[in-house]
Amino acid sequence: MAKRKLKLWEALALSLGLMGPTLAMAGNGQGIIGTVGKAVPLVFALGFVGVALVAYGFIRLTQRYNHAGSAYALVGATLGPRAGFVAGFALFGTYLFFTICTAAVFGAFLNALIGSASGTGTSVGFGIAAVACLLVTGFMNTRDTRTVSQSLLVIEGVGIAAMLVLVAAVLGQGGAEQTGVDLTTFSPDGVGLSAVLAAVVAAFLSWAGFEACAALGEETDDPRRNIPRALFGSVLLTGALYVLVMFAQTIGFGTDEAGLAAFQGSGNTLGDLGEGYLGHWFALLLLFTAVLSAFASNLSSVMASARLAMALARDGFGPRQFAQIDPTHQTPRNAVLAMAGIGIVVNLVSWLTGWPVMGTGDAAIDAYFFYAVVGATCLLFVYLLVEVAVFAAWRRGVITVRAAELVLPALGGGFILVVIGYSVKDATGFSPAYVAIGWVLLGLLVAVLAGGLAKRIGASLARELDEVDEDRTVVDPEPV
Repeated sequence: MAKRKLKLWEALALSLGLMGPTLAMAGNGQGIIGTVGKAVPLVFALGFVGVALVAYGFIRLTQRYNHAGSAYALVGATLGPRAGFVAGFALFGTYLFFTICTAAVFGAFLNALIGSASGTGTSVGFGIAAVACLLVTGFMNTRDTRTVSQSLLVIEGVGIAAMLVLVAAVLGQGGAEQTGVDLTTFSPDGVGLSAVLAAVVAAFLSWAGFEACAALGEETDDPRRNIPRALFGSVLLTGALYVLVMFAQTIGFGTDEAGLAAFQGSGNTLGDLGEGYLGHWFALLLLFTAVLSAFASNLSSVMASARLAMALARDGFGPRQFAQIDPTHQTPRNAVLAMAGIGIVVNLVSWLTGWPVMGTGDAAIDAYFFYAVVGATCLLFVYLLVEVAVFAAWRRGVITVRAAELVLPALGGGFILVVIGYSVKDATGFSPAYVAIGWVLLGLLVAVLAGGLAKRIGASLARELDEVDEDRTVVDPEPV
């Protein structure tokens, strides 16, 4: 077991870093305007409700179980080793694909910053930028985990502060001159339920990774108390922030046809609004924070994917070297370097071949969206298994839950099924959704066919969770 040393705020930092609030707010609103028009803030408000329902399952289960495998252990300890392996394999895929996509978008944002600062359109190949990003984040993740967490908190703190300054400027100036502060952005009038649900899919993905702090359960002080609080804090903080920032962006561009067209066509909405409301210097600052946010998200993704690779290898799946802990820094050094190496190879191949093509006109953004959707879709299956695991834990008496509370994981599971349905209903060909389903099916096939692996997982999880129990303060499992 790794030496426990992290505090509540340091565990929270991993989730914030993986979600990348500045990254999400700079590029996740444009894609839904064509579906819901000015009702973007309403869509994010509904997404906030949905992710809160999903978070309930993680909060309840981490009040009892904490393990480097996160959902791998939460599901395995309640639904059995085979289900646990499927959850762990899908979650590993999520963080691995996030490692790839966040390095690609780092290159996109870096080029936007260089071009804006120089005024000459100067840029570097996104593959080169992605390699540089992964070399640095790989090295940092071989150091002390506390150093990484502190870096994440500082980086995302700067980005959030800059966004709040922009929000204050937009609201202070009354929004766009032609439409002002338009509160009808929270109304579904003229949109339709189907359109709203389809758009909530995209909004929901902005929270992908909120559960990342659960992977630090073995390294956090008083994990039964601090991990649930970190989960709750990450969802509450980003939920309120996302709704507020999306409202400010929508009224900042304007809710008429011209304003919505400008919003939809923006390559970096925060930078464009910063230019208009506070000047070129602030636009550069926001572009800089977007670069930092992409870097922070990659830093978190490498950390989380390495922790999952370590947990799986510890139970006999994958190279045994991944299970080794560096005695100096207490990190899975071999797994970290392997995850960063995979990210480097895939980004170089994408850059050199020009694949995938997603229609954005920017190779880096195409790569980002493709691998991000693959990872996020894998994550939906993990979330669904965690919601089912709450019921299993309740039936076994492992967690104390009032019967009325079970409506929350039930609603969360229903929400996830709707999101998955809308993610795949229009998918064709070699789409990201189908790649994700293929990954999950591969994990399911291994779980079904490898009986010996399932037995090792069951025995190993029981032993490791018992070892964590020996070094833990038991708290009353009431809602945080």
